[in-house]
Amino acid sequence: MEESFIPKIPVASWIDAFVDWLTVTFAIVFDGITIALEAIVNGMNTVLMAIPALILIIILAILAWKLASKGIALFTLIGLLLIQNLGYWEGMLQTLSLVLTSVIITVIIGLPIGVWASQKRTVQQIVTPILDFMQTMPAFVYLIPAIFFFSIGVVPGVVASVIFAVPPTIRLTILGIQQVPTDIIEATEAFGSTVKQRLLKVQLPLATPTIMAGINQSIMLSLSMVVIASMVGAPGLGADVYRAVTQIQIGTGFEAGLAIVVMAIILDRLTQNIGKKKN
Repeated sequence: MEESFIPKIPVASWIDAFVDWLTVTFAIVFDGITIALEAIVNGMNTVLMAIPALILIIILAILAWKLASKGIALFTLIGLLLIQNLGYWEGMLQTLSLVLTSVIITVIIGLPIGVWASQKRTVQQIVTPILDFMQTMPAFVYLIPAIFFFSIGVVPGVVASVIFAVPPTIRLTILGIQQVPTDIIEATEAFGSTVKQRLLKVQLPLATPTIMAGINQSIMLSLSMVVIASMVGAPGLGADVYRAVTQIQIGTGFEAGLAIVVMAIILDRLTQNIGKKKN
């Protein structure tokens, strides 16, 4: 291999030094985040586990009926009964707790940034390349700093999932608000509404279907991180898939993968139909 005449830029060394500085300087912050996220995930999982499986399945099926349709409710009922029959109920609840925690944090972070960027052109110009970087970076790369800052377990899985899943929420929030028809905006201005009133009473309600589409995509991306997060100790169905892969257990891997697919379809259809109902 020919040597380059230009000295190599020590990007890796700079990143390592920056990470070391962050770890030392903000150790208390990272410890606090770890404690908080573990408490949220474990608390959510404890609540879900406290409900008998059959009762929870019926509750979720009724919820699917009310939010979506009878067909989705029937699929939810059969799909969850199948997961329970195959013995992956506990793993499914652990995965659901991880995904819900990731999505809640994603919405808390993504919606305000999306709203802010939709109102300020400069903010959007700064946010857009950052989102491009976050979406194109391989998901495995997020696990490296997550492990370094938060050790192994469920927390780095949640953090990596949030980083990986937040761009769609931000992007589609911006898109939804900016796609509100100009004549409606002009009408609100003619009636003397403030920026806050226009945003809360006109733009956000009309942008809700698009925003829900972004949240739907964030849910799917969070769920896609389940198996990757299992590599750093996150429990749930991803751990069953990862264990099956390492031990070459094809049948077990298929069962766990099937449970993930059922979860994904249920969450996808529910969020899609919520968006349609809002529309």
